Amino acid sequence: MKLASRLKKVKPSSTLAVTAKVLELKRQGREVVGFAAGEPDFDTWPHVCAAAHAAIERGDFHYTAVGGTPELKDAVLTKLARDNDLEYAANEVIATCGGKHALFNVLQATLDPGDEVVIPGPYWVSYADMVVLAEGTPKVVMAAESKGFKLAPSELAAAIGPKTRMVILNSPSNPTGATYTEAEMAEIGRVLAKHPEVSVLVDDVYEFIRYDGKRPRHLLALEPSLRDRTVIANSVSKTYAMTGWRIGYAAGPAALIGAVSMLQGQQTSNPSSIAQAAAAAALTGPQDALGPMVAEFHRRRDYVCERINAIDGFSVPVPGGAFYVFVNAAGVLEKAGAKDADDLALKILEHASVGLVGGNDFGSPAHFRISYATSMENLERGLDNIERWLSKL
Repeated sequence: MKLASRLKKVKPSSTLAVTAKVLELKRQGREVVGFAAGEPDFDTWPHVCAAAHAAIERGDFHYTAVGGTPELKDAVLTKLARDNDLEYAANEVIATCGGKHALFNVLQATLDPGDEVVIPGPYWVSYADMVVLAEGTPKVVMAAESKGFKLAPSELAAAIGPKTRMVILNSPSNPTGATYTEAEMAEIGRVLAKHPEVSVLVDDVYEFIRYDGKRPRHLLALEPSLRDRTVIANSVSKTYAMTGWRIGYAAGPAALIGAVSMLQGQQTSNPSSIAQAAAAAALTGPQDALGPMVAEFHRRRDYVCERINAIDGFSVPVPGGAFYVFVNAAGVLEKAGAKDADDLALKILEHASVGLVGGNDFGSPAHFRISYATSMENLERGLDNIERWLSKL
């Protein structure tokens, strides 16, 4: 059967590919430590699971409105007001089948062929391919490692050109964990305010996993003039350890949300009714389990950074959030006989039995990503394996 030519422009997700490879090796009986998956290794909170059970007991097995149940929409509105000091109406939010689904549909609904999208790099692997599938043109602007992988306002201003129609912002960031301060985000907002023709897509999926103990105001609270051309995408996956529940959401101008709902109506219809009930409970229920989870990620981050920076040829800046470190491997590539970090990642999987993600698809072939969303035991064992292999080269 003939495949669509558009598929030649995109590639499979490298993070999912490595995760699948690790799982396959484990099924074959090989002991492999997985540092690839961006998935909290915590259980979904008990009261969230109880809400799903209650939905089953009530018989909530049927289709819901395409954009989500009234209960989940109300929960999203509550969350945005409580956590971000942002007021939205029900017709300005939509529930989706995961955060990725929200991002994909927003891009499909807003981009025309040739529209340019500025993506700060290193960037999450799916951004650029999603833009290409929407017939847009990714314009990657790499942020310097020496500046904590954060894009300076002047760099953003220089990147915006006559074809630019959107900017994607992600803080804390995947893959680097880069976390913008309130002052830095306010400066970015002032740059964007000068370009009324440019929309903004804010990916807030890691917003609560930050280690400075601060809760900065949202971009839209800092620069309200952007409200009518900004879309917020988020999900319950990372904050509430609900990756498999597949619930995301978006908030934005009513016309745009209506267009996203139309697209979703032709794709998936509504997200799972049971998962929606669970997500509503997560967003509106007790939030006290979040603190211990973030504290544990903080402990792991410190351990991983200390270990990595002690290995000759590796270096990593200490990230401010998310649960990743983006390791500079330039000092090891030649010694390992690797042409780039993707090749190095394959060698580490083969010789050290550790699965991690090379940096090519993140826009940086001299780096690789480690997810520390796994146990301290796994982190110790995996880093020991890598260090032992490197010492033999």
